[in-house]
Amino acid sequence: MPPKKGGTNDVATNVVAFGRVRKNLKMGCVGLPNVGKSSLFNLLTEQNAAAENYPFCTIEPNEARCAVPDVRYDFLCDLWKPPSMYPAYLQVTDIAGLIKGASQGEGLGNSFLSHIQAVDGMYHIVRAFDNDEVLHVDDSIDPVRDLNTIQSELCKKDLDILAKTIISEEAVVRKAGGKFKMNPLFPSTVEKIRAMSLITTKPIIYLVNLTMKDYLRQKSKYLPLIAKWVTTHGGLPRDIIPFSVEFEENVYKMKKEGNEEGMIRFLEESKVKSRLEKIVTEGFTKLGLQYYFTAGEKEIRCWTVPRGCLAPQAAGAIHGDFERGFIKAEVCSYQDFHDLCEGGKSMGPIKAAVTKDVTSKK
Repeated sequence: MPPKKGGTNDVATNVVAFGRVRKNLKMGCVGLPNVGKSSLFNLLTEQNAAAENYPFCTIEPNEARCAVPDVRYDFLCDLWKPPSMYPAYLQVTDIAGLIKGASQGEGLGNSFLSHIQAVDGMYHIVRAFDNDEVLHVDDSIDPVRDLNTIQSELCKKDLDILAKTIISEEAVVRKAGGKFKMNPLFPSTVEKIRAMSLITTKPIIYLVNLTMKDYLRQKSKYLPLIAKWVTTHGGLPRDIIPFSVEFEENVYKMKKEGNEEGMIRFLEESKVKSRLEKIVTEGFTKLGLQYYFTAGEKEIRCWTVPRGCLAPQAAGAIHGDFERGFIKAEVCSYQDFHDLCEGGKSMGPIKAAVTKDVTSKK
């Protein structure tokens, strides 16, 4: 399996985020044809998008959402059992497969690349399984070559965008008499880059699709090569998630058939876990999103906000008036709340829990 996260080299510093700052962000499934994009999309969202054994089975992007799994949300729902329950959701888009030369119009060409521009982060699905029955556009299995193909086409698309931008910026430089200097990335500069929707500035999670045999034994000859490529191209070991569509489909089939006992036994005998929950939560985090809970007898709801926003902006997710007239927020950490609930026979101690004030910073 890929190297474990940790260590000084696994911490990115001074990173500028160029993505859109809002709560309704999307992750797109990207990769060559026949690598498992549509199958993964169906597993994550419980949809029935076509997933066939030929290139460009997907033409127009499929969009759906999947609930973000969270034991805290499950605990709150089980505690109150309200009539209305709203988890946090991740928007996922299944995008048609890309091939070499897409930036010059091969395959679905620029139509495909514009679909990638419309999402905010990418699940880059990499094929790391041998199967003669599943066609490969290059007739052989080589994950590093495939990674280079995708990266090259995305870079070429961005270069086309930048070439057009340079023409307009040259006029500004000429007007200034050719006198200008390089400055750090000021907020205004970041906003300009953000407006370009450059594909290569989007956060990426690399999903390595293994055979079920390799996934069960937690070993593949391709994983070290993929890990080396990712880390030498600016990624981190934690950006790689090995999984198996074949394994996940077996688990999903038993779940769909209501065979809960068989599913539990299969997972216990396999001694590995499903990776779907991790894929969803990592995608949600990669987009710079977080959420908080409001809970009671009538409703449990997760409110999604950009990570790092202040309490007034978080309150605005519920209603704009809450942000404009914000005074303070009384909050309780989940762990404190959970500890009070354990063994308690009434809601009295919970309602009396000590809260802390979160005031706006002006």
